[in-house]
This record gives sequence, C-alpha cells and structure tokens, in this order.
Amino acid sequence: MKLIIHNIKLSLYDNINSLKSVVSKKLRMDAREFKDFRIVKESIDARKKPDIAIIYSVMVEIPDKAKIINNNDVRIIEDTIEDKLTYGDRKLRQRPVVIGTGPAGLFAALVLSQNGYKPLVLERGECVEKRTEIVNNYWSGEALNTETNVQFGEGGAGTFSDGKLTTRINDRRCTKVIEEFYTHGAPEEILYKAKPHIGTDVLKKVVVNIRKRIIQLGGEVRFNSKVTSVRIKDGKTIGVVVNDSDAIDAEVVILATGHSARDTFSSLFESGLEFIPKPFSIGVRIEHPQQLINQAQYGEASAHPRLGAADYQLFYKAKDRTVYSFCMCPGGVVVASASEMHMIVTNGMSEYARDRQNANSALVVSVGPSDYGSSHPLAGIEFQRIWEKMAYKIGGSNGSAPVQRLEDFVLGRASVKVGTVKPSYTGQTSLADINLCLPDFVTAPMKESIKYFDDRLKGFGIKDALLTGVETRTSSPVRILRMENLEASKARGLYPTGEGAGYAGGIVSAAVDGIRVAEQIIKKYHPL
Repeated sequence: MKLIIHNIKLSLYDNINSLKSVVSKKLRMDAREFKDFRIVKESIDARKKPDIAIIYSVMVEIPDKAKIINNNDVRIIEDTIEDKLTYGDRKLRQRPVVIGTGPAGLFAALVLSQNGYKPLVLERGECVEKRTEIVNNYWSGEALNTETNVQFGEGGAGTFSDGKLTTRINDRRCTKVIEEFYTHGAPEEILYKAKPHIGTDVLKKVVVNIRKRIIQLGGEVRFNSKVTSVRIKDGKTIGVVVNDSDAIDAEVVILATGHSARDTFSSLFESGLEFIPKPFSIGVRIEHPQQLINQAQYGEASAHPRLGAADYQLFYKAKDRTVYSFCMCPGGVVVASASEMHMIVTNGMSEYARDRQNANSALVVSVGPSDYGSSHPLAGIEFQRIWEKMAYKIGGSNGSAPVQRLEDFVLGRASVKVGTVKPSYTGQTSLADINLCLPDFVTAPMKESIKYFDDRLKGFGIKDALLTGVETRTSSPVRILRMENLEASKARGLYPTGEGAGYAGGIVSAAVDGIRVAEQIIKKYHPL
C-alpha cells in the first residue's frame, strides 16, 4: 500500500536524514517497515521569518495490512491505469516532419520516436554546441546571426534562460516532461522541488541527450534547415520546402517554431492559414543585488546554504492593465536576445548554481490587439518591432542596449551614471531614458506599480535598481487557429503547437502541448 504524507515540517537546521524518523512518528510505525520512501515535494515556508521551515510531502510504501492512522495529512494512493495509446489504422506514406527543436518540437519528436514513427526534425539554427559559440561571439561584439541566436537553434529560446520547470497547467503529461528531463540528465531534485529549475548550463546537455535519443530510436535531426514554406494543396498538407530549395513530401507536419519565427508566420499567413492576434506583455528587465532579494525573502536566515538564491513573483492591477514580474532569474544575467538586425531584445538567464551577483526579472505590462494600431492578424509582430527598433535607436544605434536607474526612469530623465547595481547585460549598454522606447500606456503603470511592489518586497524600489530595455518576447503575439483534433483549421495534416502557435507559455506547457499533438498523430496513423 502506498501513502502520500503531506505537511512534514523541518527547520533549516534539521538534518534531512531525520525526515524518515519524523514520518515514522507521524504514522506511528517503525521506519523499518517502509518498503519504499521518497520525497515527492519540497518547498520553503518563509512566512514566519526568521523561523523558516522546509515543508515536505513524501511517498511511503507500507505493508498492505498495516493500520493507517486517521490523519488529514495522510492519503492512500490509488493505483491508476494510464490510458494506453492505441495506434491509428491509417498508413503513413512519409515520416512525420517536426519543424523546430524547442520544447514542443523536441517532445513531440521524442514521443513519436518512442512509438516507432521515426520523425524528421528540421531546425533553422545550429546544434547546441555550435549555437553556444555563435551566441557567445554575438555577445562579444560580432554581428548578429539571424538564423542562430538566442531565439533560434537547438532547444529554442528556453535554452538561454533559467530553465524553469514550473507551470500553471494541470495535466498528467507534466509528469512525463519532468521525468524525461531527469532521464536525460537533469538533476534529481526537479522531481520534487516546488519550483524546479535546470539552468542554462545543464539544460544544454539535456537537450543534446534528447536529440541523441530521438536519433537512436530512428528519427533524424537536421540543423541549418529553415522551413521557408509549408506546401498545402486543396486544404491538405503535402510537404515543406527547406531553405527555399529542398522540397520534402509529408502528409503530417508539426509546426513548433517558437514565438519569434516572424518570417515563418508571414509565409504561413500568405499560404492561407488562419491567424488571430493574441495579447502578450512588454516592458524591461529590472536588476537588483541578489543579496537584497535574499534578505527581503528570508531575513536573518538569508545566508543559509539550504535556501539558495531567492526568487519573487509580483502582480499589480493598474486600471485595465496588469503589471507583473515574469521569468525571474535569481543569480543570473540579462542577455542580448535579438533575432533581427537593428533591434534590441532582452531576456533573462541563470545557470544551475544561480550564483551571479544580480537578480533580474522582466517587469512587464499587458498589451492587446487594441494597442497594435492595426486589425491585421500579424499586427502584434509589427508592434514588437516598433519598440525593439526604438530601443536600438535610443541605445545609440550601435547595438547597445539602453539602461537606466529606476529613480531616473520614474522621474523621466536619462541616467548619467549607474549606481550600486551594475549591468549584467551580455552585450554593450548605453545610459539612456527608457521612457523613450516604450509607449506611455506601458511606462505609466510600470511607474505606478513600483511603490506597491516595494511594500511587498522590501528594497524592490531602491533608486539604483537597474532597468534594461526592452523585453518584448514574453509570449507569442499570434495564435494559429486549430481544430479539436489539433490540426490547423485550413490545413489538414498540419499541427501548430507550443508557444509560437499561441498554445503554451513556458518550457513545460510547450512540451506538454507537443506531446498532445504527438498523441493525436499516433491515434490517427499507424507507425511506419
């Protein structure tokens, strides 16, 4: 018999090895009777500083005839029979094609490979190993490579991020995503941490291992293979064209391009696919000393090694808009993330250790189709471009990102020097007034939110907090319409999936959507 025991509390100074003893007392059972024992969740409770606690849930397997005490924190795990995928009876004439190697594409390809479908995976950018070198060269001052950068290449945009595995969706496939990441090299703690993360350094290795597994199972992965058009005839997908020259026949195509494939979106729109504009958010990256965030969240215990670098999540409602922190990167850096020439885009990135001096987060404001200045389905893309180009101009038109002290931003004046918080940006920076590279309906609520956030996170509003502009790629500005069976509404056999298609927001949710699409294909078609 298996049990889940919740709300097991240890202090920061208790040895984790005492956990089994605490559970033994709670169950009134000798720990030697436990057939199995493992942590399923670990979280930090810092509500009563300085008495910070670590809260655990554990799974315990005990003899079937053992007596169970009546306790609200103890629950029997019922054995569940997972729905087994039943292969469809339609025969595939060609192997499925997967466009993109972000989380949606990788996991769609992995599940197809695990079930014998041997997909062909096409990625416009380079493999992780070469991609990392190209990105590092860009950060060192070389020209932007518009096909391989922070947005494009093996692993997608998430490869140069914090590797967060938190999600708001409640889907059984989330467990598979986490377990596959662990199987392919992520640390075991992601299986039970309340806020699991991998870090960009570890994630790169995991992505390579997933690629190798796909190939081992009969799939193929091609890099520098940009899908320049999807061939559609009489409302049915018949193949793709790669690099404007190589035609590949395919009746099943998974479109997992990511949120920055603007040229691909334009091509698909011209092909007749149905797009609608989607809300997203824009703003800046804000940096604070990591120690300040640690102190605000953990107080006197902030230096304890079991706590690590603290994070935060903040929301503020300003009339018809929401201001919020997004993709917070403890102990990380702000990264140059453009994918088109003469534009500035920022993002955040942390390594697994999260041991850099600054904490950074997006500080963004919600925007929607009524803000885009046009009713065109792709108007959100042009809206993004306007402010990315303006940031490039305000930064000096030389590739430098505009930076500004928080006090100067609020007062509407250009900074003449940085203060105690030094920019961690991976490229060049230029002191400027970020008010000039964002619309007033974004900057006004941002300024309004600062005191509110400072009341909830002491020190958030320090004068020397540093802003870097601009953050525009929080999510896709479009959605490609699809039917209940997840096929595109105007192209049978084409499966838009993940964040770029407008159906996910983050690594786990994108991967889950990729799995869902793969399952639909499996239910319809028989393996090759």
